[in-house]
Amino acid sequence: MSFDTLGLSPETLKAIAECGYDKPTPIQAKAIPTILMARDVVGLAQTGTGKTAGFTLPMIEALSGGRAKARMPRSLVLEPTRELAAQVAENFDTYGKYHNLSKALLVGGEAMGEQTKMLEKGVDVLIATPGRLLDLFDRGAILLNDIKILVIDEADRMLDMGFIPDIEKIVGLIPPIRQTLLFSATMPPEIKKLSDKFLTNPKEISVAPPASPAKTVEQFFVKTDRRSKSRTMVDILKREDVKNAFVFLNRKRDINPLADYLKGKGYSAGPMHGDMPQAKRNEVLQDFKDEKITLLICSDVAARGLDVQGVSHVFNFDVPMNADDYVHRIGRTGRAGRSGRSWTLVTGDDDKFLLAIEKLTDQKVSYEDIGSIKKPDKVARNPKKDRQTGKPNKKDYENKKEGPDSFGDDIPAFLKN
Repeated sequence: MSFDTLGLSPETLKAIAECGYDKPTPIQAKAIPTILMARDVVGLAQTGTGKTAGFTLPMIEALSGGRAKARMPRSLVLEPTRELAAQVAENFDTYGKYHNLSKALLVGGEAMGEQTKMLEKGVDVLIATPGRLLDLFDRGAILLNDIKILVIDEADRMLDMGFIPDIEKIVGLIPPIRQTLLFSATMPPEIKKLSDKFLTNPKEISVAPPASPAKTVEQFFVKTDRRSKSRTMVDILKREDVKNAFVFLNRKRDINPLADYLKGKGYSAGPMHGDMPQAKRNEVLQDFKDEKITLLICSDVAARGLDVQGVSHVFNFDVPMNADDYVHRIGRTGRAGRSGRSWTLVTGDDDKFLLAIEKLTDQKVSYEDIGSIKKPDKVARNPKKDRQTGKPNKKDYENKKEGPDSFGDDIPAFLKN
């Protein structure tokens, strides 16, 4: 099947072709014709399956024949995070380049005045996080009574982040006669209830999540202990030729200290988490895409949906608590036929998480002796050798009942007490 068979216009097909795509992904092949028929859709698909284009492409077609009024957007896409919202906006720019459509991106951490100016001009597509949207609505900067298409993306992540009450409020502000598209990686009871309440006779489209990692990804597991994890991480980095890598942690409060530790060892590392100002998050992500930063230290929430091409490695500094997250994490490398490598640091506290990964992937975990891994000729070190680490924030390590201390024996003494 090709994009030519899905009912898209020549202008849209031209933009797709310029991106080098010729065949739709399974979710795109199923969703695009249905959305073009103006039906409500419930799509079950993981990030990385092409689902964003699965709804942006038909939305571009549906909106291409109209014109937006001031402060009255014609469609609304709700996203749980600023980064995901920005990626959706990029999709509209990429695929809608030959259509005369306008858009606005409403996210926290950006100047509200500039966003208000865009709304006053009238926009066809409004992409927003729930909190900022409600804030601007309460200020009278936006009217929602001309919304013809509503997209609720990453619904299960919205649930995890506590956004469901906001979504219910937003849906109550827009016209009941509309097309609604809901996408989620999973369908917990709360999301099923939301779907039943807000969608009319939806077409259910499901793309099964991968039960096993891509064959192009080599997987390595290393036993360590909680106080030696950071040192073990450096030992692995010395033996790996890392072009760029995601480094995943389970807890937001550990991200900055690990980034500082790795920078102190001479590696080019940048943290990304929800407590950072949006401008800084954008800067770090762009530096990572531009290969100015080798290691992006983040959590699943911060990196949700981010698509960076040509990632050579994934490091699980913490074993994920959800087996699906393991497959999703290491799937950031080994894409498009390229080879990739993943390393997972395992402590004695991780047994139940590893059992879940083995059950999902139907693969038995075997452990590597780091010393037996051949050291490559190149080592991904920071060429500037910047060892100014700064001082980690002590409050990040308070309340140790939340979880074990993750860092090695060379951490500052006050963090060990």
